[in-house]
Amino acid sequence: QVQLVQSGGGLVQAGGSLKLSCAASRSTFRLDAIAWYRQAAGKRRELVARINAGNVITYADFVKGRFTISRDNAKNTIFLQMNSLKPEDTAVYYCNVGANGANYWGQGTQVTVSS
Repeated sequence: QVQLVQSGGGLVQAGGSLKLSCAASRSTFRLDAIAWYRQAAGKRRELVARINAGNVITYADFVKGRFTISRDNAKNTIFLQMNSLKPEDTAVYYCNVGANGANYWGQGTQVTVSS
């Protein structure tokens, strides 16, 4: 089992930056995949960025060139750097990891971008 604790997020003006963190209770080096999702009010949860077991990174089209997913295996932490934020990026953001065939979620953190 993997526990995930998120931090970061908050309120920022359009064009600003935020960095989300997700601390895992076990080594991030041996995880199958890590990802960030988001869910805006009244909408379905959607994939933002993902690193698969082969370290291939994919981004949703709506964040390409603005967001960066990364991890620090020494600290068992996953990050999402978000730049050039837009009001439409407002959502609850969730980290997600796959391990031994199971999926685990962070508690979610609110990101609000004002225009």
